[in-house]
Amino acid sequence: MRDLKRELRHLYGVGILFFYYMKWPIVIGLPVLYFYLGYDRNIVLDILWIYSLILIFKDFYIMYRRYKRGEKIWR
Repeated sequence: MRDLKRELRHLYGVGILFFYYMKWPIVIGLPVLYFYLGYDRNIVLDILWIYSLILIFKDFYIMYRRYKRGEKIWR
């Protein structure tokens, strides 16, 4: 059980790092691949694109909420 918890924490950390650095390239790059370079549609990449888009909207919402409260936007 202890090993399972440790592995799940590792996967969680990998997911955070992956989407922290890759959400913008996924959101911008996937439409370029589909519409300009003629790649076939892939449901897994579509799900990753939607999830990355949701994360970007969440970041903008949090930034807007902090601005309204008078907090520093950039930390």
